Amino acid sequence: MTPFDPLEIRSADAREADLAKALPRVLAAALTAPGVAAHLGQIRPEQFTSRDALARLPVLRKSDLVAAQAANPPFGALNALGLTDFEHVFQSPGPIYEPGRTSHDWWRLGRFLHASGIGKGDIVQNCFSYHLVPAGMMFENAARAVGATVLPAGTGQTELQVSAARDIGTTAYAGTPDYLKVILEKADEMGIALGITKAVVGGGALFPSLRSFYADRGISCRQCYATADLGNVAYESDAVDGMIVDEGVIVEIVRPGTGDPLPEGEVGEVVVTSLNADYPLIRFATGDLSAVLPGASPCGRSNMRIKGWMGRADQTTKIKGMFVRPEQVAALVAHHDEIHRARIIATRSGEKDVMTVQIETRAANPALYEETVLSTLKLKGLVELVPPGSLPNDGLVIEDLRRYD
Repeated sequence: MTPFDPLEIRSADAREADLAKALPRVLAAALTAPGVAAHLGQIRPEQFTSRDALARLPVLRKSDLVAAQAANPPFGALNALGLTDFEHVFQSPGPIYEPGRTSHDWWRLGRFLHASGIGKGDIVQNCFSYHLVPAGMMFENAARAVGATVLPAGTGQTELQVSAARDIGTTAYAGTPDYLKVILEKADEMGIALGITKAVVGGGALFPSLRSFYADRGISCRQCYATADLGNVAYESDAVDGMIVDEGVIVEIVRPGTGDPLPEGEVGEVVVTSLNADYPLIRFATGDLSAVLPGASPCGRSNMRIKGWMGRADQTTKIKGMFVRPEQVAALVAHHDEIHRARIIATRSGEKDVMTVQIETRAANPALYEETVLSTLKLKGLVELVPPGSLPNDGLVIEDLRRYD
């Protein structure tokens, strides 16, 4: 394995020592942005030199970002650089505005392309959108970082995509996981053989059957976990054994509805701190679920790994006409030291909603928790006590079993 740079193969001690230097610098830059300063309050950046210290800061949720941008467009005063210091401004659905730059590997996706075997001599057919949203430019920037040539193909016009891939000799595809299959099947219809042997995908699930379809055609397909706000968060290598966390971010897995880090292996919400001083999002709660995998990747890259996308953490559900939110469930758990986990189950009986509150505890009397359930969830529910460790480790704290069809 040839690393993209020495950062990928640092020892754990070296990575933490570098973090201790980088985090205070990034926090100092972040505090020059009025929106960040208002959110974080009066902090001293030099005191934040570890992951444990970082975990004391409040999380910034996607909904907070939307509200901040509405009040102070376009970036909610979270940008450390001025608007005109950025080469690009993008608009994602929401709308949410994101900045972009053309400097080397600004979104850090070059690391992902390198791990997928793409570099000088490759021609990348970039089928991510270039219209308003940043995905097209994110992968354009990544291809430039590894020395590849780019066809900025965008989305749609499949017959033209096939013709262009044949005419220029496309060797690699970048785009959503399923659109390459559309291109390949159209090429089959047209009787055209394509030379694509590599694919880098994002923006959707890469199902095992689809990965196998590509492998059967001699195409290695790797996926990343990236967002318009943060850039690359984690990515697959040829080991295809979880996703390796990018070197330019700090990833925490926290209990949904809180900012409290969970132990290794527990499924929770992905919270990311970007070390990009131009647009330093601090403890940004993505709303996605994942878990930390033990050990390092067999490929030789040494950073922490996560399982990849495992669903959404925002499980807010209306029961009996009232919204029940993950943070309320977290408050219920926090109220009693002996509670390990809790899970809300919404069902229907006799055309009425039923709320069952499953609580992991060694206690035997459900009445011990009825008052806390009412005070934290604002609803009465059936309390069901279960042994510690018996609830599924899937990140769900609210499960809706009602059927709407």
